[in-house]
Amino acid sequence: MIMKNIKFVLLMLAVILSHGCFKDLDTVPLDPTEITSGVVYNDPSTYKKVLAKLYAGLALSGQQGPAGAADIEGIDEGFGQYLRGFWYHAELTTDEAVIGWADQTIGDFHGQNWTSLDGFTYAFYSRVFYQISVCNEFIRETTDAKLDERNVSGTLRDEIRRYRAEARFLRALSYWHALDIFRNVPFVTEADAVGSFFPKQTNANDLFAYIESELKAIDADLAAPRSNEYARADKAAAWALLAKLYLNAQVYIGQNRYNDCLEVCERIINAGYVLDPVYQHVFLADNHRATEVIFPIAFDGINTPSFGGTTFIINAAIGGSMNASSLGMAGGWGGTRATRQLVEKFPQDLTGIIVEFNAGATSTYPKAYVPGSYQGFMGGDSKNSISSKGKNQIFEGYRYFPENNTEFVVLRNPSSTLGGKLGSNNQDGTLQTGGANIVAAQSGLYYIKADLRSGSLGYELDRRTAVISGSATGGSEINFTWNNELDYGRIVASDELSEGSFLITIRGNNTTIVLGDNGMDGLLEVNGAPIQVSKSGGYKITLDLKQEDYNYKMELTSFDRRGFFYTNGQKLDIDTLSVFTNGYGVQKFKNITRDGIAGSNATHPDTDFPMFRLADIYLMAAEAIFRNSGDISKAVDYVNIVRQRAYTGTAGNINASQLTLDFLIDERARELYWECHRRTDLIRFGKFSNTNYLWQWKGGVRDGRSTEQFRDIFPIPSVDIGLNPNLDQNPGY
Repeated sequence: MIMKNIKFVLLMLAVILSHGCFKDLDTVPLDPTEITSGVVYNDPSTYKKVLAKLYAGLALSGQQGPAGAADIEGIDEGFGQYLRGFWYHAELTTDEAVIGWADQTIGDFHGQNWTSLDGFTYAFYSRVFYQISVCNEFIRETTDAKLDERNVSGTLRDEIRRYRAEARFLRALSYWHALDIFRNVPFVTEADAVGSFFPKQTNANDLFAYIESELKAIDADLAAPRSNEYARADKAAAWALLAKLYLNAQVYIGQNRYNDCLEVCERIINAGYVLDPVYQHVFLADNHRATEVIFPIAFDGINTPSFGGTTFIINAAIGGSMNASSLGMAGGWGGTRATRQLVEKFPQDLTGIIVEFNAGATSTYPKAYVPGSYQGFMGGDSKNSISSKGKNQIFEGYRYFPENNTEFVVLRNPSSTLGGKLGSNNQDGTLQTGGANIVAAQSGLYYIKADLRSGSLGYELDRRTAVISGSATGGSEINFTWNNELDYGRIVASDELSEGSFLITIRGNNTTIVLGDNGMDGLLEVNGAPIQVSKSGGYKITLDLKQEDYNYKMELTSFDRRGFFYTNGQKLDIDTLSVFTNGYGVQKFKNITRDGIAGSNATHPDTDFPMFRLADIYLMAAEAIFRNSGDISKAVDYVNIVRQRAYTGTAGNINASQLTLDFLIDERARELYWECHRRTDLIRFGKFSNTNYLWQWKGGVRDGRSTEQFRDIFPIPSVDIGLNPNLDQNPGY
């Protein structure tokens, strides 16, 4: 099975080895002692094992991992790993990421001054075509004629037909990367004869048509959406790749294919995928549980270790004062950070706090204490104190009792031994030293008043409720509730509020108290001014009743929660690229689960990489509609679906007038940063090269400069140009 937490079976098949030279992409072993394909495929179990190797080619770089027995000779297995190379080209070249290392020419990516001699580009190019070559071999060995020769029939033959379609998908994926990054590349398929030859060079139009035709041809043989084993391609994965091809057709071949893009995106939208309710879950060690991932590259810290993939993405982003263990890692490599331009696409206040608690003069009031069974009779402390605002030995306050028949006592002093406790022998409102515990029969919020004046010992116990209501609630009442994460003196109301105002009402037996805030300063006054809500969205109002001075905290829960930036000790501006503390850290990907458990390996994470996911599909569909002047209301709906998850409510919703190309490119950055979409997006929006859109260190200067348009395409590595007389270099190189 090809699944999360199951080791990929890696076969050293001589027929699919490549040696870093692409004049002989499809060669057979010359040593007669080596295993041949005819021998290998006589074993029925081999087909799935080789398919596993094809998938593993996106995650691993050799036969044993994290290094040793490399797939491609002469290329470092760390930076030569497929996803790491892709990330270099897709992210380091953009406004989303910089790297502070001085390794070889790595700084040329962000500086946009690479050449055809670049070793990192050659490594990724080699990996792309190695992947294509192994897919070609598997496809060549699974034709009907080959299966007939081996007498393969029945269920196994049906399974192999699906395996073959998946191999064609993986080959199309790599050819798309070749088209997007290099454009005019050597082209070989299973139809080419096995042997040493110089591949012909294709062009954008022909390669586009080939990828499109392949993805359409395999549709019938792929598994239905969401029905295949985890991390294996299904119809939706092929549709997502096809949508990417169509969305960028104007760039690749000068054709408007936005309607085709929309049609394919809506197939996926209607296929049953749903956004994970929590954005962060998509990037954690158990993100195989995320409901929106269409096609991932799977990683496992024990079984698929690599110095590329998410090992690189997470480790390279850890440095400065970061606590690596909080990310599930043992340490960090101190390399990658975000640019100012990415950070500024997010709201600067990432807390959502509008009004903070304000205890007023509470600390100056004399205290009594009401410890009880609700907190283990642990004596008096600030969490169970009540106050005498009049400093007259009459103490008042509230406590929430989560269980029926909660018992408590009254203390004059915070004694841990409950010495001098006051109770009530008859439960009648009178207090006696050493008396029986007072009992609150029903769980809930209680007002407690203790009269400790000499000669008049007594208490009042009143169960009360609290609500908010007003124009911001549409006139309805929203109840305050308690949960075990709250202080026993605090209750919370959470809901969607509209622009307007509200008041807080506390009700008890024969008591109604209406509270407002005259200064919007966190202190509540009886019959005070309505509390203002200036922006619609999700809110959390926490009411602190444990002291005489009522106060509250108001938080907008609907703010953009996608900006996982680490700022402690980090500068926003990158004055020196080599200094890790220049630039905010990014903690989007983590090696911990949604339950807070660290991954299986503190060096190599379990975190999978979401190559295609539903949120991207929604944004692609919206862009396709907008660019083709389609149903703008539908485009707005698609965008708002994504933003409602980000804002945990409707506060981030946009309207038709706000939907522009500038908004869309920025929204794609907010949703998809560090996921290998940015270079392609910037090119499609005309913001990558030959533009006044700048970011720090673009073009190799601190404040950025416009770069040449030929940088939209990377060069064919000079090594391959020198070896293959059929290849012409891309313009500008």
